Amino acid sequence: MMVCITGTPGTGKSAVSEILRKKGYNVVLQNDTVKDYVISDDNKRDTAVIDEELWAENFQPFDGIIEGHLTHLLPCDLVVILRCRPDVLKKRLIKRGYAPEKVSENAMAEALDAALIETLECHPEERIFETDTTDITEEETAKLIEDFMLGIIPPSYGNTDWSEFLGADL
Repeated sequence: MMVCITGTPGTGKSAVSEILRKKGYNVVLQNDTVKDYVISDDNKRDTAVIDEELWAENFQPFDGIIEGHLTHLLPCDLVVILRCRPDVLKKRLIKRGYAPEKVSENAMAEALDAALIETLECHPEERIFETDTTDITEEETAKLIEDFMLGIIPPSYGNTDWSEFLGADL
């Protein structure tokens, strides 16, 4: 079974995946799989532009977890979407040293439910679990993911609404 952990940058994917790796799960990082699919580097946005369709088409599924903001495009058995309130996300990204334009772009993507919308376009709803990481620890988030993977927690999405931030200075 391949589980994809996705979400806007800054929602906790890497930290939670590291906890799951330490628990014995096979975890692969998206960034380790996209190198051959980089079309160009967008220095203005401080990001690599990836041929997402070709990457997803050529990706070889495996038994384990893959973590990254594009993993919902892959043929996942289960998809976990991590969410974070946009104002909190903005602070996290600034602390990481993201450029102001990239901070705003990612906070707006979070407010617009971008990862959820893209996930719903690629996967049936019974494979999706969405959780808000704003006020819970990485360990609590990892436990929720593990419980979803084991079937203890049912699929769930659409309970996160950041629309109040759409007109905000993100």
